This record gives sequence, structure tokens and C-alpha cells, in this order.
Amino acid sequence: MLASSPDRPAVRRLDPVLVDRIAAGEVVERPASAVKELVENAIDAGASQIEVTIQAGGRRLIRVVDDGIGMGAQDLALAVERHATSKLPDGDLDRIETLGFRGEALPSIGAVARLSLVSRTATDETGHGLVVDAGVKGPVRPVAAERGTRVEVTDLFAATPARLKFLKSDRAEAGAVGEILRRLAVAHPQIRFVLRGEGSGLTFPAEAGAGSWLRRLSAVLGPDFAPNSAPLSLEREGFTLDGHIGLPTFHRAAATHVHFVVNGRPVRDRLLLGAVRGAYADVMASDRHPVLALALTCDPTQVDVNVHPAKTEVRFREPGLVRALIVSAIHEALRRDGGRSAPSVAARTLESLRPTASPRPALFREEPPARPRGSGRPDAFARDFLGAEPDPAPPSGSGEAGFAAAGFAEAAQARFEGEIDRPSAAAPVPAPAEPPAHPLGAARAQLHETYIVAQTPDGIVIVDQHAAHERLVYERLKRERAAGGIARQMLLIPEVVDLDPAEADRLAEAAEDLAALGLSIEPFGHGAVLVREVPAALAGGSLRGLLADVVDVLQEGGADPLVRRLDAVLSRMSCHGSIRAGRRLRPEEMNALLREMEATPLSGQCNHGRPTYVELKLNDIERLFGRR
Repeated sequence: MLASSPDRPAVRRLDPVLVDRIAAGEVVERPASAVKELVENAIDAGASQIEVTIQAGGRRLIRVVDDGIGMGAQDLALAVERHATSKLPDGDLDRIETLGFRGEALPSIGAVARLSLVSRTATDETGHGLVVDAGVKGPVRPVAAERGTRVEVTDLFAATPARLKFLKSDRAEAGAVGEILRRLAVAHPQIRFVLRGEGSGLTFPAEAGAGSWLRRLSAVLGPDFAPNSAPLSLEREGFTLDGHIGLPTFHRAAATHVHFVVNGRPVRDRLLLGAVRGAYADVMASDRHPVLALALTCDPTQVDVNVHPAKTEVRFREPGLVRALIVSAIHEALRRDGGRSAPSVAARTLESLRPTASPRPALFREEPPARPRGSGRPDAFARDFLGAEPDPAPPSGSGEAGFAAAGFAEAAQARFEGEIDRPSAAAPVPAPAEPPAHPLGAARAQLHETYIVAQTPDGIVIVDQHAAHERLVYERLKRERAAGGIARQMLLIPEVVDLDPAEADRLAEAAEDLAALGLSIEPFGHGAVLVREVPAALAGGSLRGLLADVVDVLQEGGADPLVRRLDAVLSRMSCHGSIRAGRRLRPEEMNALLREMEATPLSGQCNHGRPTYVELKLNDIERLFGRR
């Protein structure tokens, strides 16, 4: 301890009001922080409806009214004292079962604003009220009041005006308040929440009965969420996880639509968010985020909610178990429903097809650029999905490689007589008498040598052949790895690939891991590697392009777990093994692709998160043409 001197003041106790104002900075950062604390108190009081009113984004007025159990005169007086709470009856911090427990919210708010409290219990004949103005507490007085509690906060931060300059615009602060209400509404669907304010308003009716949580999620996340989501439920070692997760093709640019609830408490936790991102890594682009809500229930002793003053973070005693539970549950739900493309994709497709107010004449519409034909893996595709060797190549000089052409060579042989051989032509497919009862229907045509059009009993399906086959190849490689090893093919003549010296060194360092993926390489002098074996599904491809992509993945992987990095390598490799856009397919190949998609989990989106197919219902198509 430093001794006092004329140049250094003596150690002294801070004024209690100043202590409260300093402490308030940890709890009340902005109006939304105050709203969160007050609404959580109302939830803990057993309220069935909570109404919030704000003015000027909450800095001028915050009013929270609830119909909870209320407080008597004695409780009201203690409620504005620091560290006074009714929520820790036995003082056990290891078993916290309420949202609030620190006893800091009301005194902290009262230290930096004018706080008015009015409350009445069901047994009291009258209510009681008091005012705390900038930390100075007034007396408790009898007032007329209904059962429950009304809290008014006016002139927030008037006692600490320096804090005001750190606040954002009224619109931004009101938006933050709305986000707090949404997260609490997700966690407590049985409560009616109302937000009133200048230019903003929310109402979430109380939900009850079967499907109540999904209805609340649809109200918070939008009406598109329910049809674009899949339910999940999993229990393991005392932890129960329930929720609804968005399909991989239903995503957002930010993580604001990811909701976590732990024992009724909405939280923003890095462990949980990391588990979700890891679970979606195979089916969603890295710059996109899923839409979901997960509720984790466990014994209170298994989670510490006392690690952050604002109670927005938690810490688990068994973080590995929690992460594994979330990843497993999401994987199971995605494998069950991941073959389904999000209906929102079809809605966007239909919207794009609707005529505009002033359509351009068809004669002057720009045609899309013709796609390069070829560079697919026709031989591997025919062998994998038809169970037979491909047809022999056409005579030389035809200008098109046959299905037996090796590598990612130029396009395929024309199979149908009388068709127009140009990119805009459609390859017709003989129609069976009745469409088979398959979810993806029967192939009818191939458009622009890129998209397969199939007829279903109640509509049509448009499939991106490259995106679909990319997912199928990827899942096949993963199955082979899990079964003991990826089938590989030895090159008749090992190939030397020249690379940047740093890239060659990185590949050499990962040679052991790559060998487990069917890619056998070894250093071959400065800036080169020798390739001896490749996965059988990729045989005949461009090794230079394949290795360049593998290097990119290894560089991007960073500190990711090994399994995730290997999956990323397989994902990039599968792109080289899939049929390319611009390759003509035979009818049996198209139908084989459709059947394989139906049997493969996660086939509703490619490895990068793009949809592999769009389904349009006949009713929607008929409405486009005014038939309904």
C-alpha cells in the first residue's frame, strides 16, 4: 500500500452514491441493458404479460409494467438497496434458478437516472411506491396500483452525462431494446411481450399447447422460419437439447438470428456459437450464418451463470460434452431433413419469374453467356450411378468427347436425334406413362446442358447437376473414409506437379493426412511434388488444379481441428470429381442422379451451401399464368 504524502492524497472510502454510479457502468451500459434487467425481474416475478414503453430510444423514458406477484412495502424499500435480492434464498451460487440474482439492477439504474417504482401484491389492499433520484432514495408511500409492478426510468444517465455521448442514435438504441425483447420472447413463449415506442413496436402473444415454441419462433424470426426449419431433440448425460434449426439453404449474412437459451436464460456464448458453426461447416458457406433457436436444459450446478455482470455469458462444467451434444443433434437433424431444399428458395424463384411492370421486349433481352462445354467426369459419373461401364467414345473428328473420355475433358456426345446443338437448347427426355413416385420425380429435359428438369406428381424440380453431384461425391468420400479408407487409384506413371516452393512444403507437411484421404504425394525436389495415388473418384482429373485447391484449404484451416480440415479438403476435392455444368447427360444418367440425391443425406445443398435444386409446385406455376 502506498503511504500518503502532500503530493498523494490519503486512501479513503468512496462516497456510497459514487460507488453505485461506478457499479452501474458494469450493469447498465445503454438503455437496452436497463430494459433487460427490468424485464428479467418481471419474468422472475411470474408475470404472464410484460409491457415495455420507451421514448428517445430509452434515454428519456423506460417503462416496464408486469402482472407478476408484486412487492410489499418492506420488500420495495429493500429492492433498491445494493446486493438485496429475493432470488438466492439459501445463498447457493452453484444452483441459480432465476434470471436475476445479483441485487444490482434497481440500485444501479437508480444511481444514474430517476427511478420510480410502484408495486402491489395480491394480498395487499393498496400498492406502494418510491422514487430514487440519482442515487438518493425517497420514502415508501401508499399509492393506488393494480397487482404487479410498474417501473419507470426517466432521464437515463442524467447523473452521469459523460455516458450519454457514447450512446448511438435513438433509432439504434430502440433497435437494441427490440433485440433484447426478441431474445427474451424466444426464451419464454408462455409470456405476452409488448414493446411500444417512437417508430417501433412489437407484440408477441402468449403461446401455449403443442407447437407453442415454434409459433413464438415464427413470430420472432419471421413466418418463413417454420417451413424452412427442422426440429431437433437430444438428451445425453443429464443435458437435454431441444430446438428448431434452419435448413442450410435458409441462411443470413449475420449471426443475429441465432438464439441460445440455457435453463430459460437467453445467452450469447462462444462455445455454443462455435459448435453451431462447426455443425454447419459442411453445408454452409463460411460467410453465411444459420437461423435457429436451441434450448439447453441441465442441472443448475452444471453451468455457471455468474461469469459476467450482464449475465449474457455462461460457463459449463463439461464444455466438451455440451459441444458434442449440439453438433450431434444438428448433424442428426440435417441428415434427416438436409436433403430438403428450403422452400424459400422456391419462393425467390417464383418471385423472379413474375413479370415486371414494364418488361423488356424478348427480342432485346440479353442472353446469358454460353457456358463452356465439358470438363466433367463423365466416366466416373456413369460408373458410379449406372453400375456399368460408359458407352464407347464416338468416332474421332466428331468434335465431342464420349462418356469414356478420361479426365475433365470437353463435353459429351449428343445422344438425341433432331435436337438443336446450341447452349440454349433443351435435351428432351422420353416421358414415361406416369411419373414415378419419387420425391424428385422423373427427368424430362436438360436445359443449357447444366440444369435437369424433372416432373413430380405435383410440380417440377430443377436440379443444378454440378452442385448436386459435388455433394454426392463429397458424401461418398466421407463414407469411404469412415469405412476404413478412401478407395484410391495408383497412377500408371506418377506425375510431377510444379508448385510454389511454399505450397510444395505445405503439402509435404500434410502428406500423412492426405494419404488417409487417398492422395499419396511426396516431395520431388525444390517446389515440386510427386503424385503416386489419387482417390478413385477423382482419377483422370487435373492434378495441378486439385493440389492448388488442397493447398488453399490447408492455409485457410489455421487452428481448426484436424477432422474439420480434412473434411474441408474432401469438400474441395469433390468439386474436381463432379460432373461439370455444360455437359450433356443421357436420360438414365439424369434419373440416376435424382435417385442418388434422394438417398443421400444433405443433398439439398452443395458443399458451399448453395441449393442443389428448386422445387416449384404446380399450383404456384398455374398462378404465374393466371390459371388460379
